[in-house]
Amino acid sequence: MEVNMSSEEVIVEIRNLSARGTNLNKKTVKKTHPQLMRHALHYFPSWDDAIERSMTS
Repeated sequence: MEVNMSSEEVIVEIRNLSARGTNLNKKTVKKTHPQLMRHALHYFPSWDDAIERSMTS
């Protein structure tokens, strides 16, 4: 997999989706934003961890 997003860009994109009211459950994001999901799982142990990190950092 080619990684073309940094971990910070993943966090920012998750925050943007959240701010727009997008459902952040794993199944939905995997279907609607597959690149984001792949990159998040590259940098973080799980999707839930990526969401948690985006809400705390």
